[in-house]
Amino acid sequence: MSPAVLRALRQQKLPKGNPLEIARIAGIAVRKRTAEWIPLCHPLLLTHIDVTARLCKNGVEVGSRVTTTSQTGVEMEALVAVPAAALTVYDMCKALDKGMESPTSSW
Repeated sequence: MSPAVLRALRQQKLPKGNPLEIARIAGIAVRKRTAEWIPLCHPLLLTHIDVTARLCKNGVEVGSRVTTTSQTGVEMEALVAVPAAALTVYDMCKALDKGMESPTSSW
């Protein structure tokens, strides 16, 4: 992400709104569809989900934390939320920086 895009993010001057907040919402929304994304993953009742998107030195750091009272893990729900949030930031910022790398380019 270029310094110009980081400045625009800090100043919240992007045409589509605040990408960090929209990314948070995207991560939460997609988490609800994990069972549709991942074959053989069953839907779970979650007690809490937290998706964070924050500015860091060279871009945006995205994280997710999910909890449940069920007797199963919720790692897939947490993992699905992160790339959805990262892709949302990319989508909202790409118009300002044509050379910006997608979050999947380093996978």
